[in-house]
Amino acid sequence: MSKIKRLIKSYEKFIAIPWRSDSAPLQRVIFCVYNENEELRLRAKIDEFELATKQSDHEWAVFDLTDTFADWLSGHRYAQKYFLKPQLISTILPGYMNFITEKFDAFLKQPAAGDNTVVAIKGVGSLFGFLKVKEVVDNLAPKVPGRILVFFPGSYEDNNYRLLDGYDGWNYLAVPITADTAF
Repeated sequence: MSKIKRLIKSYEKFIAIPWRSDSAPLQRVIFCVYNENEELRLRAKIDEFELATKQSDHEWAVFDLTDTFADWLSGHRYAQKYFLKPQLISTILPGYMNFITEKFDAFLKQPAAGDNTVVAIKGVGSLFGFLKVKEVVDNLAPKVPGRILVFFPGSYEDNNYRLLDGYDGWNYLAVPITADTAF
């Protein structure tokens, strides 16, 4: 069985566990961790995560971060100047977080995500070098009354997450699900 199939099976077992209604926002975050080389395979199988969620009597919604940086920067007043001098982009990156937050708020309203909804976030690899996944998740988690499922291309070891295995990771309290997780 492939690693992505095993990841789906692990998620299926976890999402079937009854939810506590008194969980804090950051306790409602789930990270599905997979090797970054499996990104295309995972994206092709996202419908299976949706099916597993719905079979456990939960709602499903997917928020895609993949194109948000390009959308944000291309809409910026001085976009052409930043394309010519990309080293200056770091000075406006706080605006990128605001852009993601606004897009996410609008997304949650169509259709309204309730306390029985899993909001999946894909494309977090596109944040690499611009924003930290932890900051984005910390910002978005309180907005979701149900659960947030983050498709995380990287690694998890000893409660430490590393995006794309590119730099030192961080500790995070989210529930990690890997291809080898047993529930």
